Amino acid sequence: MPSKLIFKGFTPQTFQFFRDLKENNYKEWFDANKHIYESELLNPLKALFTALSPAMHNIDGAFEMRPHRGISRIYRDIRFSKNKNPYKEFMWLTFQIPASREEWKDYPGYFMEIGADRYTLGLGLFQPKKKVMDALRDEITYDAEEFQRVTQETVLDRGYTVNGEEYKRPIPNDLPQYFQPWIQRKGIWVEKVRPIGEEVYSEKFAEMIKDDFVALEWLYNFMKEATLI
Repeated sequence: MPSKLIFKGFTPQTFQFFRDLKENNYKEWFDANKHIYESELLNPLKALFTALSPAMHNIDGAFEMRPHRGISRIYRDIRFSKNKNPYKEFMWLTFQIPASREEWKDYPGYFMEIGADRYTLGLGLFQPKKKVMDALRDEITYDAEEFQRVTQETVLDRGYTVNGEEYKRPIPNDLPQYFQPWIQRKGIWVEKVRPIGEEVYSEKFAEMIKDDFVALEWLYNFMKEATLI
């Protein structure tokens, strides 16, 4: 990526592009507006990824640090989808350990997703094998007091919620209610969803994301340990 790409915030045109794309999701319109996509969305995302990279490298030096690998493509794979719109109406960046198409599911990863009217920050294990979630539950149970103390302060108090597909039949356990949203899931992630506000138009948006991602470092390492058991 050219070094001249320095993150200065997104622009109103970034979100107007998303709105216009929703109304004009076809190749001819996109081709005519590709210069807007590149200047107002793709390049700022690359610059944001680069701005976050030093802090993310400190969290895990094994993270994929190449922007073209850590930023989503706007082009949709429509071969097996009923939705034939050729373009995504949102994009994201991720920080995760590089792995095969199957192995990545068992590693925790950070993400920032952005669309026309909101952005989402998060961290999680999105499609892990059962043994990974079993190990995570065991680790939570082993030191439940510390887990509650740290996750309350660094996750929930920062506005994140716990998400993921729940089991139809709850897993029996003796833990208090606080822990049930964490252990009754096939996959798990925490996320914070916010409407597009003035913060996204400033270079300080990168600093805000960095602070949140660094705060989630304890949970990232906790999740990563479960994948190694």
